[in-house]
Amino acid sequence: MGFLQKYQKDFEEYDCLEQDFIDDESIWAQLKKKENPSRAEVRSVLDKAEKKVRLEPEEMAILIQNQDPETINEMYALANRLKREIYGDRIVFFAPLYISNKCANNCKYCGFRHENHQIERRTLTLDEITEEVQIMIDEGQKRTVLVYGESPETSVDFICASVRQVYNTKRGKGEIRRANINCAPLSRAELQQLKEVGIGTFQVFQETYHHETYREMHPAGTIKGHYRWRLYAQDRALDVGLDDVAIGALFGLYDWRFELMGLLYHAIHLEEKYNGVGPHTISFPRIEPAIGTPFASKPKYVVSDEDFKKIVAILRLAVPYAGLILTAREKPEVRRAVVPLGVSQIDAGSRIGVGGYRESSGNMLPDKEQFQLGDVRTLDDVIRETCELGNIPSFCTACYRAGRTGEHFMEVAKSSFVHNFCMPNALLTLKEYLLDYASTETKAVGEKTIVSSVQGLADPKIKQFVQEALARLEEGERDIRV
Repeated sequence: MGFLQKYQKDFEEYDCLEQDFIDDESIWAQLKKKENPSRAEVRSVLDKAEKKVRLEPEEMAILIQNQDPETINEMYALANRLKREIYGDRIVFFAPLYISNKCANNCKYCGFRHENHQIERRTLTLDEITEEVQIMIDEGQKRTVLVYGESPETSVDFICASVRQVYNTKRGKGEIRRANINCAPLSRAELQQLKEVGIGTFQVFQETYHHETYREMHPAGTIKGHYRWRLYAQDRALDVGLDDVAIGALFGLYDWRFELMGLLYHAIHLEEKYNGVGPHTISFPRIEPAIGTPFASKPKYVVSDEDFKKIVAILRLAVPYAGLILTAREKPEVRRAVVPLGVSQIDAGSRIGVGGYRESSGNMLPDKEQFQLGDVRTLDDVIRETCELGNIPSFCTACYRAGRTGEHFMEVAKSSFVHNFCMPNALLTLKEYLLDYASTETKAVGEKTIVSSVQGLADPKIKQFVQEALARLEEGERDIRV
């Protein structure tokens, strides 16, 4: 059976749908109706967002179409406050591990597309995965997202084997404690295998929600050419009990205003179908140049830095309990400007070439990379800056391992008890990093962050637990969590 034919029967489930939950005409009608909203309209939406409830598409359209500097600044201030109220001052860190750049698809914007002959194709062996992970651990990483091209070589059996290899790799006092997955849409039976091997979040980006643009970017005759197979990938994951799913769009393929509405409609669809469980995280990467990929160097719908700021703030206001991921695609100055607008996760020390941790620093393997990174600083540098800017770097994986996922996680998050779990765990994982991996300069800054943060813990029992746990870490114990 051919690679594409493998899923033909699965496609039928979606081919018979009269329509999917993305209505292009309706989205544009909502945006057009809300052109040039008044300050009163904008502030009415902000008043609702302040209550930490998900916005409706018509309300998001008002924020998107707002051009008034005064209320845009109010929107930014509220996004910053909501993020801190829901997630605290912590920023969760991770790093990607690219397993394979072999791909059967031919997406116009992607350096991995199969017609790009300037890319050196590789799939890591299990032994090579171990070597990569050991280097990541030596740098202080605890969380990763494993990235795979869509190829017969990266079947679900191989993905499962690679996840087990990552979890089984230990180095000194370190280990990868959470492996999320960024791979092609899978069938329910395949997703059940991923659940059994213990993955973290299952991540599939729609790339673009605009139907016509999707067809233009993803040629027919490839698996990725099937819009709905991809659109309902998270449904299938939730159907088999993979509670944490992630969505995203690649900004620059189509008008950012439409894509933002598409992300909200996707979140609404999941919440309505799965008892309030929406996306665990939302990503919003912008197109970056890639070797042998002219389209990526001159995308038609370039997103300016100012519009990018609006994208992040609007997402935080519209879907307040979703994690927002800002990647190292962006330059350091952009990351510094955007993180305060609602970001809860970033990567650092990332290498995106296959085999990149053993062979290079960032952007040193262009013939093995999907795109170019904007922020190639070391993990230590970014940890130090994060502390200096008043945030708490976190490598926490406790909720995932304690079963606080899906519906359970939403119950915890919406009751604000997240502060009793996430803040202590953030401080403890930061302490681990400072003890085992940090430079002298970063350790000094990080210790000040821990001292001031512990003083700010309101619950006496939580404060006592953290103080005792910090002492146990000093004595050599590891992986202490609430």
